[in-house]
Amino acid sequence: MTTTPIEFPFAPRPPAEAVEHLRRLMADRPMTKVTMPYGGDVWIVHRNRAARQMLSDRRFVREPFRTGEREVPFFVPFPDFLRTTLQFEDPPQHTRLRKLVQKAISPRRVRDMRDSAVAFAGELIDGMIARGGVRNLVAEYAVPLPIEMLSSLLGVPSSDREKFERWSSSTLSVAGKSEQEIAADMGELAAYMTDLIAKRRAEPRDDLLSSLAHAHERDETLTDAEILPIAFLLIVGGFDNTANFLTTGVLSLLRSDEQRELFLTDPDGLAPTAAEEVLRHGGFMMGGPVGGGGGLVPFVATEDVVIDGQLIAAGEAVSMDPGAANHDPDVVPDPGRFDITRTDNPHLMLSYGMHHCLGAPLARMELQVGLAEIFKRLPRLRLAGEPVVRHDVLTQPMTDLPVTW
Repeated sequence: MTTTPIEFPFAPRPPAEAVEHLRRLMADRPMTKVTMPYGGDVWIVHRNRAARQMLSDRRFVREPFRTGEREVPFFVPFPDFLRTTLQFEDPPQHTRLRKLVQKAISPRRVRDMRDSAVAFAGELIDGMIARGGVRNLVAEYAVPLPIEMLSSLLGVPSSDREKFERWSSSTLSVAGKSEQEIAADMGELAAYMTDLIAKRRAEPRDDLLSSLAHAHERDETLTDAEILPIAFLLIVGGFDNTANFLTTGVLSLLRSDEQRELFLTDPDGLAPTAAEEVLRHGGFMMGGPVGGGGGLVPFVATEDVVIDGQLIAAGEAVSMDPGAANHDPDVVPDPGRFDITRTDNPHLMLSYGMHHCLGAPLARMELQVGLAEIFKRLPRLRLAGEPVVRHDVLTQPMTDLPVTW
């Protein structure tokens, strides 16, 4: 890698300037070594094809993070409980667990859930209309919708969704809650899920926990200790990230008159490509400046590996920067344009390869339904203030999106 003045990380700047900076960065080098505030150095891969190569290479593992041998190189202290989840497992255990979960979150199951998602979205919109005035789309629509779907998938009564929201926000918070408070919430969650797993072992239903609890009937035994981390990962990622995607999608369309008017011509038909474009570029449509420096959960090289001409030495950490990879002009034509009709969209927001987001089919369905239903019912939806984003939480969620119609 040659010495260069093209900085990374880089300070927030107007979105168009950020895209141009990323273009010059990727033209200059495939990755940059960055010293994180926690956990030391990590290579951040910028180019799309290089990222795909790294994510597909089994010589990159997460075991040192899972065992506590290494601290996760990241911008904030990485929550300990997440290191016990499936995303930190490596093959063959990762392959075994992932196969079982994928059976339960099958395309068929997600298709079957779509009608209930549409119906529940309609109920939420009815409530917003009845209350009138300025509404917070986050609390009244974007968060309740995925929680309801996750409750249905897991087999958790929808009446418990407020508990899930409290537990999840507690576990993801990196400021504002003491270790004792977080431990107490995690204890409640573990006790609740353990009890529910026992009920599903005794009386199975058509849900994810029942499928996992009875996997032993197919010679694929799973213990409660294996099921719990899977449930934790789905609870935390299954509504928090999806809620963020949905609020970002609505805001992206509200910020673009041209694309919103196009979307209104056929919300159901355009929802699939619009959802992918939101995942790829939505963060650049929020209305504020965009910085560079992000990365997904890193890996550790088990041996020397060369990716796109750059040596990653054994023992070094490496991550992927979706902000750059999603705007790589070598694979995304005109990457700075928000285009909801884009059909060739190789973004990496949901990762790739064996670590591709387990809940991706469900997240995509919820995002498509959430966008289509709100604009079908409220075609004159508009902003009634500026969004509020929390920066002291790992996922940096939007907490307030004031809208009216």
